[in-house]
Amino acid sequence: MNTQVSGGHAAVIAFAAPSSRRSLLRLYWLIALLAMVLASAVHAQTSPGADEPRKALRICRDPNNLPFQNAKGEGFEDKIAQLFADELKLPLQAYDYPARFNFVRNTLRFKLPGDDYPCDLIMDLPVGFGGGVNVTSPYYRSTFAMVFSKSKSLAGITSIEQFLALPQEKLAKLKIGVIDKSPAADWLAKRGLIDLGVPYQALVADPEKNSGQIIEQDLIAGKIDAVIIWGPIAGYYARRYPDAQLLVLPMQSEKNVKFDFEIAMGVRYGEKAWKQTIEDLIAKNQSKIDAILTEYGVPLVAAPASGDASPGDRK
Repeated sequence: MNTQVSGGHAAVIAFAAPSSRRSLLRLYWLIALLAMVLASAVHAQTSPGADEPRKALRICRDPNNLPFQNAKGEGFEDKIAQLFADELKLPLQAYDYPARFNFVRNTLRFKLPGDDYPCDLIMDLPVGFGGGVNVTSPYYRSTFAMVFSKSKSLAGITSIEQFLALPQEKLAKLKIGVIDKSPAADWLAKRGLIDLGVPYQALVADPEKNSGQIIEQDLIAGKIDAVIIWGPIAGYYARRYPDAQLLVLPMQSEKNVKFDFEIAMGVRYGEKAWKQTIEDLIAKNQSKIDAILTEYGVPLVAAPASGDASPGDRK
């Protein structure tokens, strides 16, 4: 073999005789393969595999997002998580991170070298969500809703049809809160009422704020006459403030405007057994889940008959 080895391992391979070079290449390939095997073993020790027993039910949680979750465990997703933990006979743990800041990437999929993932289950994702998450079967279906006070500018209105039948001069004076880029804006525009809309940001950078404050701070105070918002938020805050006499009218999907969505949970890809465990828990406890949702005022919408599409899915 040529003795020019001053360049390190690469130089040894480059100047070796053919037979020696093949031996060295084979040796380096085996070393690389061994390193991969060892890395996999370390990962298996630091991150529970899909089929390994879990020591806790660890949820990814927004600490300020009622009625869904909060740091005190007061949301309906917290209650459902506790139900699952009890079924699994595991303690419930939560990793808190504001949902508006790349929530999936910074919770379920976040992992530093040598560390475990901080949580194993996202409690609410719409069916069909991408983002590198394996979505479970749905556990409820809800819809957007219009909320307003029964004792103020819309007194006497008890249906969406009655709202739309109001005289044009009265409609023109109303202020309707809508979440930016939500189906509510499309619904108003379709009826020539877009000028009634008062836009609110879907995601606010301040983690101390959430969408429910539109009802708490603006609707109840009379700054707006109504708001069209995700139904679970509408139902919860209407119950939370009974003195405000808020009426919740669920919106119905129609052609080109989809208001109702199925909500599921999310796990990491590759954790097939864990996903199946969650789906089994959903199926086994569906009646208890429904009871929790009803307690929080969530408007529940029946799924379309098999083979039918929600009106909002039809173009």
